[in-house]
Amino acid sequence: MEIKYTIQGLLVYMTIAAYLLAFVTTILRQPKAGHAIYLLGFAIAVCSFGYRWYHVRHVPLQNLFEVFLCLGMIYPVSLFCRRALRVGGYAADMLIGAIVLFPAGFVFNAEPQQLPPALQSWLFTPHVAVYMFSYIFMAKATFQAICQLAGRNPKPGENLLPPEEATYAIVCVGFPLLTLGLILGSYWGKQAWSDYWGWDPKELWSLASWLVFLGYFHFRYMFGKKHPRISSLWAIAGMAAIIITLLWVNLSRIFSGLHSYAT
Repeated sequence: MEIKYTIQGLLVYMTIAAYLLAFVTTILRQPKAGHAIYLLGFAIAVCSFGYRWYHVRHVPLQNLFEVFLCLGMIYPVSLFCRRALRVGGYAADMLIGAIVLFPAGFVFNAEPQQLPPALQSWLFTPHVAVYMFSYIFMAKATFQAICQLAGRNPKPGENLLPPEEATYAIVCVGFPLLTLGLILGSYWGKQAWSDYWGWDPKELWSLASWLVFLGYFHFRYMFGKKHPRISSLWAIAGMAAIIITLLWVNLSRIFSGLHSYAT
């Protein structure tokens, strides 16, 4: 564990503290105050991301420190899910925000790096950004799936979808983003290495994640009404594949490939 005694580190720790305080305030039945603190945490997260951008002179999505810094800006996804999809879980989102910022604050090295030639493409930002959005949506879907397995439902009068339907609604947003990330990556591979597919470990696990969620749609359509709990387990398995794609493939020495710069 490495504590960062820098302005960047301070901003990360302030964001984590704000998210945790918002979470505690919300579960203590002070939702308005919790939401205000959550919004403050998001503002600090944006400042942290902007400071990193200014510091490294390129969109900070190059390595795992910067990726988790980006994932910490979860508030817009929370707001979209609440307003557009009728999916709650603000308290869970606050906790997710703190969890994804923990590796940025205490695990990964924050030393600035030059952007390697392979990433100096207009596809760099959209390819990584859509994946980050899809991962946050899938994390929210996983929480709803866990709620379904635990038998937790929204309180009467909240006008929110039950967990199983909420899981499906969120995956319906996250899956097209996951698909777009895969397509942009393939197109980028064609431009950079003259081939749409290189059988790189990161590519294979990205495809595996996509296939698991495709299986989720198929199973839910065919058997979801009879076996909603298994549908939820499908969604959780998809998130597990994403975690392998994002962390294990990048950090394990077993998987060496074209995406090794992400470490």
